[in-house]
Amino acid sequence: MSATKAPSEPRPQRTVRRPGDRIFAGTAKGSGVFILLVLAGVAAFLVSEAIPALTAPAGDVPGGEGLGSYVGPLVLGTLLGAVLALLVATPLAVAIALYTTYYAPRRIAAGMSYVIDLLAAIPSVVYGFWGLAVLAPALVPFHVWAADTLGFVPFFAGPASTSGRTMFTVGLVLAVMILPIISAISREVFSQAPALHREAALALGATRWEMIRMAVLPYGKSGVIGGAMLGLGRALGETMAVAIVLSGGAGATLNLIGNSNPSTIASNIALRFPEATGLGVNTLIASGLVLFVITLAVNMLARWIVDRRADFSGAN
Repeated sequence: MSATKAPSEPRPQRTVRRPGDRIFAGTAKGSGVFILLVLAGVAAFLVSEAIPALTAPAGDVPGGEGLGSYVGPLVLGTLLGAVLALLVATPLAVAIALYTTYYAPRRIAAGMSYVIDLLAAIPSVVYGFWGLAVLAPALVPFHVWAADTLGFVPFFAGPASTSGRTMFTVGLVLAVMILPIISAISREVFSQAPALHREAALALGATRWEMIRMAVLPYGKSGVIGGAMLGLGRALGETMAVAIVLSGGAGATLNLIGNSNPSTIASNIALRFPEATGLGVNTLIASGLVLFVITLAVNMLARWIVDRRADFSGAN
């Protein structure tokens, strides 16, 4: 008997890439490299223009106390306004996302989502005028009440502003501006919660809120955090709305309702750059470099948080 011939292993088929696929891949790769080059170019420009301010004597820097004393209050004002906006906007955005996804009828949910997303299309100048003309006068009674009742807290130490142009008002304006960003991302994440998990919770007798608390919120937690960080990045770099509402220029202070408020980096650059000359320009660019680093760090952190959930699936 002749020996049986062992079956040969099938040869792996070679994938043939079409010209369109190669063009698309090359275009995508080139776009990514181009974005990195632009980012590196912006960073190189900021560093080169900020070096004179970094190496200048303290007395030559505007303010006469050195670059750290000049940028420090601006960083504090930037973080105060952005963090306050984040604390106000995030719970509202999550509540809106949950309502439009799991509670509201489909027609109402679609219309509400559309209106909230339109908030992102309103120019920041319009938000600034609204905050100056409407929100600031309306908040004066609250400022007075907070100074009288909560004056022992450093954030409400007073004396209360009579114009309402305070850091607290700026925080609320920024909260409205970043609300659609956080709401849109949270709504998208909540809608992708695994149906098996939601149906299993309901089948076990859970109420709708218990299903959301046990199945939806744990799944969308990282997405909500990522959206909040992206909103924080937007609030950190906002310029015109803050410049219109805030009567800044004071030193470092945590008082949110007083007449003296630290300005933000972006609004300070917008207001002072047209009249700046010489080392003053380099000082403003140095403060812009600080804002660039802060915003880049916030967005990188947001991207890392979002990517942590990239491999999640409803079968896990």
